Amino acid sequence: MFQWSKKVVKSVTFNPEVADESLLAVVDNYLEQLPDKTFSDICKEALWQALCVPETVKPSPKTAATNSVEQKIDELQRQVTDLEERFFAKESHRLESIEHHILQLTQQIVHLAAMVTEQPVIQSSTPSATVPEVANTTYADNPPEEVDPVISRLSQFLDDF
Repeated sequence: MFQWSKKVVKSVTFNPEVADESLLAVVDNYLEQLPDKTFSDICKEALWQALCVPETVKPSPKTAATNSVEQKIDELQRQVTDLEERFFAKESHRLESIEHHILQLTQQIVHLAAMVTEQPVIQSSTPSATVPEVANTTYADNPPEEVDPVISRLSQFLDDF
């Protein structure tokens, strides 16, 4: 007796005849209407019917495990959709809040710019007394040195000169 391997692949050939082309078109149309079916599924169903196999021997097209998996997938898709909606709503709210803050800051900048241009600029005149203070501070860092009497007498002549 012939033993089948776990997976057997058989091919179906469609010739360029009118009958085969119309059958192929019907198969394509059927597969478009039922995207969960494959060409292999259709061939198996046709073989079951053509060979007159009783319904009790045929495997059920969808088992309970497949239904359970599909239900879980549907539930996960709903949860993802719900999560996306909540995320986008939250981000939309945050974006609106940021836009509101930017508008407020822009208004405040315009107000401050108007205040700066309207207020006259006040220049403080520096008194001449502050200049010697600066000069004194530069000398304050150096330790006091003894002044040579000859240099002090000569400096008087230089000032007069």
